[in-house]
Amino acid sequence: MSALLLLSVGLSLAKDPRPREPGETRSWRTAARHSAGLAPDPLRLVDSAVVQVYAAATYGWRGYFAVHPWIIYKRAGDTAYTRYDVIGWGRGSVVRRDYALPDGLWFGATPDVLVDHRGQRGGDVEAMIDDIEAAIARYPHAEEYRSYPGPNSNTFLAHIGREVPALRLDLPANAIGKDYRPVTRPLGVSSSGSGLQFSLLGLLGLSVGVEEGVELNLLGLNFGVDFNRPALRLPAIGRVGLGDSVRPDGNAGGPP
Repeated sequence: MSALLLLSVGLSLAKDPRPREPGETRSWRTAARHSAGLAPDPLRLVDSAVVQVYAAATYGWRGYFAVHPWIIYKRAGDTAYTRYDVIGWGRGSVVRRDYALPDGLWFGATPDVLVDHRGQRGGDVEAMIDDIEAAIARYPHAEEYRSYPGPNSNTFLAHIGREVPALRLDLPANAIGKDYRPVTRPLGVSSSGSGLQFSLLGLLGLSVGVEEGVELNLLGLNFGVDFNRPALRLPAIGRVGLGDSVRPDGNAGGPP
């Protein structure tokens, strides 16, 4: 397992999540936040409901080890998306609505699409959006945030995944915080909503499910095997193997 950890960290360090131009000065104030061009044009899909989940490398050195996820959606008839994240700075609730562009770069890091569901008015996707909004309203950690081991932005998306299994959300192994559970509730549904999980504060645990396969958590570092779409689940880089995003046709995406 130590060899896998060293390999994962080495591969992550070799791939800069935020490439920059020669002479560019890095700063969170000047980091790119423009659209990545991943969200479908809501004006062209005005008659469709859309739900997408994104994850991008976190800012700074943490970006080599962890990701920040968020969810966007629109109902049929809407001409704009609604976005929800958990943000660890600022005052009040950490759950933020429309903090940034729906598919914007996360302080220079291009996001990956983890989930992409589309449907017609009154269909399953619109029902899913109702369930997502109810799950957001029930998030139990809206007034607290800890980057490690949680609750954080990955804890938030894992909560939605548990509450809305139709989302088919499989957060990657480097979504540190997704396994956070209060010490009073160590056993329950996994973050995909399709499996079982035992976890002590996100520091020690095991998850088994259709979407996530088998995943062991040691001090927030996750190691596992995905059998649904064969891949190794590794800390720092997430996965090595077949892609795991859900396309509008319900099939798996391409290479990660």
